[in-house]
Amino acid sequence: MTSAQRLSRIYARVGLSEVTRETAPAIGDVVVVDAGWVFDEALIRALAGRPGVALVDETGRIVAAHLPSSAGEDLSAIAADVPRLTAMELGSAYNSELRKREPPVLERLTPETVDAVEKRLFKGSYKGVTDLVTKYVWPAPARVVTRWCALAKLTPNMVTFASFLMVLAAFWLFWTGQYGLGLVCAWIMTFLDTVDGKLARVTLTSSKWGNVFDHGIDLIHPPFWWWAWFVGLGALGFAVPHGGLLLAIVVGGYVAQRVEEGIFLSLFKVEMHAWRPFDSFFRLITARRNPNLLFLTASTAVGRPDVGFVLVAAWTAICFVVHASQIVQGLLTPRGGVTSWLSR
Repeated sequence: MTSAQRLSRIYARVGLSEVTRETAPAIGDVVVVDAGWVFDEALIRALAGRPGVALVDETGRIVAAHLPSSAGEDLSAIAADVPRLTAMELGSAYNSELRKREPPVLERLTPETVDAVEKRLFKGSYKGVTDLVTKYVWPAPARVVTRWCALAKLTPNMVTFASFLMVLAAFWLFWTGQYGLGLVCAWIMTFLDTVDGKLARVTLTSSKWGNVFDHGIDLIHPPFWWWAWFVGLGALGFAVPHGGLLLAIVVGGYVAQRVEEGIFLSLFKVEMHAWRPFDSFFRLITARRNPNLLFLTASTAVGRPDVGFVLVAAWTAICFVVHASQIVQGLLTPRGGVTSWLSR
């Protein structure tokens, strides 16, 4: 995808109509952009809302501006009294959607910088606060596969559908006690779940339906996997003491923790895992899908999938208490004091 194509997609997403020199309006404001640069969508969005300013790179060169149409399209001829803003001054280092602090992308695109720009865009598409597998294991292979998908013109929804098939396969294999193959499918699903979001962000092809499909799968499937795992234990002859109670803790605890996160967000308008450094750290290991799969994978590797299930139940109970304490601590914090440490 060329820089011009990327800009066209950004314009459509931020509600700007793309015009040429011939079709530009005689009156009114226009946003003029140098297509030799790669821009973060947030910068174009911010520039569209700031008439009368210019965006400059680190050397002070003007690379975009929001000016009256009568000013013309020559960025080098912009009047000296037009305020010049850097990417950090125009945009923000804090990305609340991806829960991270990172300068917005503004990179010169040349044949020599293509690889570096691709790396920067992929890095920019990655969530800052997530689980330890997604954060530390998947980035390198996910970048390779995301690039391949983009070149092959595969859409994010195609990748999401493939991950959905892996959800179904893992469920059936867990249910029948085929834990080895089931874990292979489960880990493939978690990897594809990383790729589809990155592909959508770097190619600017995310859609409301795609978000619903992707996030719906993410939200719903984990307790079904744990239920299937429990059933599979019986199929293999493993007797789990107080199995019904443990299943209730695992499944009910998952639902309860998602409710806790919703309560925190509703009360304080900030995500629980983005509040303090501890909260972001705990998101790495909290009883979500990937950390739980680590327990189950390790226990299966030593021939005791039943022990893995018990560990998941115990960790789920502990995490429920931790998240409940976070809500209580938030309530005890002075009004307005619960803000993301990443935005400070």
